[in-house]
Amino acid sequence: MFVCAYKDGGSRAYGIIEGNDVYHCPGDIFSVPLTKTNRVGSITDIQLLAPVTPSKLLCIGRNYLAHAHERGEEVPTEPLLFLKPPSSIADPGEPIRLLPNMGRVDHEAELAVVIGKRGRFIHEADASDYIFGYTCANDISARDYQASDGQWSRAKGFDTFCPLGPWISTELDVSHLRITCTVNQELRQEGNTDEMVFKIPLLITYLSRIMTLEPGDVILTGTPAGIGPVNVGNVVVVEIEGIGSLSNPVELLTPPA
Repeated sequence: MFVCAYKDGGSRAYGIIEGNDVYHCPGDIFSVPLTKTNRVGSITDIQLLAPVTPSKLLCIGRNYLAHAHERGEEVPTEPLLFLKPPSSIADPGEPIRLLPNMGRVDHEAELAVVIGKRGRFIHEADASDYIFGYTCANDISARDYQASDGQWSRAKGFDTFCPLGPWISTELDVSHLRITCTVNQELRQEGNTDEMVFKIPLLITYLSRIMTLEPGDVILTGTPAGIGPVNVGNVVVVEIEGIGSLSNPVELLTPPA
């Protein structure tokens, strides 16, 4: 099943996608059975929003061996955790906005896990019970700030630096999925989820020992090799087999004087 969020007037609503049609899905998708009611239009007629509004975005660094090596770094002995603020989320189609003189800014295509119910101290054998589904993410990263700051909050925390979507796939075997990223239709990243160093059940167990996972929380599981810069005027597309394509243009944001 594919579950999306869309703009309904001035409100946020949820839908179930069947083919090219979107049907309204009433209630809280994390607390009631998923049901469809009236057809609201085709997928091209509605304005898609990021499929969830998480309390936190939990991100895993260097979780693909080839990516760690291209950065000149080793794979950590345990998952390398950092956070992105919810305000960094960008909707499907929303521009990634760069500030002037920001230096190099990179794309990072990632499989994102959407948590479906509250949990703490979750066993690996039970981890799948806490997964609502999966979507695409792009961990946009300002490399100059990442290098100069000694930590990653600023580099990865700007508004629009986490495009998310276009929808959630709730029934998907993610053990062997192709992940790609193109910039202006040029293939930059191509990898597979089977290359993850730390698998998703282990990540859920590890993270739930640190903090309570809440419904709607999102785990970014790391990026394969091939990261590269994005520039104003580019269109960046993250595509994951079995989910879909997340496309975002890149624009310049000039702060007010």
